[in-house]
Amino acid sequence: MTSKAAPSTPVVRTGPAPAPADGLDPRRWKALWVCLLVGFMSFLDVSIVNVALPSIRTGLHTSEAGLSWVLSGYVLAFGLTLVPAGRLGDAYGRRTSFLAGLALFTAASVLCGLAADETWLIAARLGQGVAAGLLTPQISGLIQQLFRGTERGRAFGLLGSTIGIATAVGPVLGGLLIQALGTEHGWRWVFFVNLPIGLLAFPLARRLLPRGTRGPRTGLDPVGVVLLGGAVFALLLPLIEQQSWQGSAKWLLLGLGAALLAAFLGWERRYALAGRAPLVDLGTFRFGSYSLGALLGAVYFAGFTSIFFIFTLYLQSGLGYSALAAGLAITPFAVGTAASSVVAGRNVHRYGRRMITGGLVLVVLGLTGTWLAASLTSGQTVGWATALPLFVAGVGSGTVISPNSTLTLQDVPVAQAGTATGMLQTGQRVSSAAGIAIVSSVFFARVGDGWQAAFRAGILTSAAIVALALVIALADLLRRPAGRRQAG
Repeated sequence: MTSKAAPSTPVVRTGPAPAPADGLDPRRWKALWVCLLVGFMSFLDVSIVNVALPSIRTGLHTSEAGLSWVLSGYVLAFGLTLVPAGRLGDAYGRRTSFLAGLALFTAASVLCGLAADETWLIAARLGQGVAAGLLTPQISGLIQQLFRGTERGRAFGLLGSTIGIATAVGPVLGGLLIQALGTEHGWRWVFFVNLPIGLLAFPLARRLLPRGTRGPRTGLDPVGVVLLGGAVFALLLPLIEQQSWQGSAKWLLLGLGAALLAAFLGWERRYALAGRAPLVDLGTFRFGSYSLGALLGAVYFAGFTSIFFIFTLYLQSGLGYSALAAGLAITPFAVGTAASSVVAGRNVHRYGRRMITGGLVLVVLGLTGTWLAASLTSGQTVGWATALPLFVAGVGSGTVISPNSTLTLQDVPVAQAGTATGMLQTGQRVSSAAGIAIVSSVFFARVGDGWQAAFRAGILTSAAIVALALVIALADLLRRPAGRRQAG
């Protein structure tokens, strides 16, 4: 007589699914694509607005000072928010901070598009800057949290490629919108394009981003926030306002910024010795990979960021290019960056800082080739002549930025990833502003000799700053034992 098996009882699971054996979130790649979509939106907003500035001036009758603040207000708010936002994400959850930043960025973008005057637009741009500063550390922090080893390098490579694509698409898309909708209203859609992206990304982020590990809720070190914020403000303001703020009094703020930075470092040490959690764990800089990568990244950003500024000025003001044509002329650099970032991300743990050194060599060669092309051509042929050397420089840039981020953050504990990323990017923002100030000063000093002469002087200055980053990379390689030169 056969016995009949008892019917199986369905197992009802409560709570989250068990973690896989490797401890990695099985939805990490889907979560990454949400982060990349939002990163694309925030970086698109930077590059797309540059070509819209003449149309904003026409559409809103904006003053020169107001137009400057449309750009500089965003940079200031972004730079001031990065480190506190990273700390918020580390302590209270990166998913929560990410969603808050995404909602604010989308709303601020709509307000920018609806602006009735320059005051309204500047205030909305400040909101966008705060939101971007809230989002950016969470994206890098989530990559640190979700990925390990070679996967982390691939993820950072995809982030670098996304930034390159956004940088390439931005000027072209902005030029197309303005050309299609006119200078009066086309600039508004430069901001409105963020609305559908934000509406798509928010529910996906709620569903896919991990609720994650939260650090101890130890407070936000308000004194540290004020001191660091004051230092960043005092350092950035004279740099980004150097053309519109006449006189030499503005440079006194650099001394104030240095004093506030010293006070911040002293406060953070005392705060930590008292057994409390400082805004920035200064012990992070004891990691050689972090301190070297932060220095190299800061110098590199000072060199390459200014290229877009002076090239756009040369093409539009000096050669009469349209916004669309100028955007297309800059595209080869961004395309090279996007293409090489993915490859570099897959191979960063194999070649390490040797790859970054090779990338810096390519950037120097590409910028030197751009200088030569601009010296031998003029008029409408400049865009074509500079395409190949700019592409080479872009390929080099893609093998510098993402791999440097991967190796710089590799030894940082995941619990501090957001704050460490905030500090890293704050340094890059300040150095970018300093680089633009230096290169544009050289550029405008030579405008009297002609736009071509001004551009050649500016691009050589940019190349010299990148060459300094190359010297730092070479010195680091030479001091390492031969067997460890691929390490971070």
